[in-house]
Amino acid sequence: MSGSNSPKSVRTPLGRVRGLGSSHSGTSDFWRQRLTAVAMLLLLIPVIFIVMSVFRSNQAGVAQVLGSPIVAIVMLLFIVASVWHMKIGMQVVIEDYVHDEKIKLISIIGNNFFSAAVALASIYAILKLSSGV
Repeated sequence: MSGSNSPKSVRTPLGRVRGLGSSHSGTSDFWRQRLTAVAMLLLLIPVIFIVMSVFRSNQAGVAQVLGSPIVAIVMLLFIVASVWHMKIGMQVVIEDYVHDEKIKLISIIGNNFFSAAVALASIYAILKLSSGV
């Protein structure tokens, strides 16, 4: 099939880079975002208790609370779910509202790097505090 109606000509440059045609990622992003939202809701109550318990503590007190493997794991799971949720949400906004394909691609790459940096910095902080170093 050739001409302007062929599937290859309908794909945007960003879609070709990502290996996707039109409407091939929307539902998976939708469900991943809902999954991360449910994970954050389930973890929210323990995280609130953890944060409230260390609210007026010094670094030694925070390290003592985070020294518990269960507390550190809950915090790490919350961080991962939150950052993943943030990344997906921002990517949807970029894909919906940025119309220039070059700027869209640069924005998505920037979103990925920013999300990775936030996740790594947060994970490092929790692991450092939980190890007491």
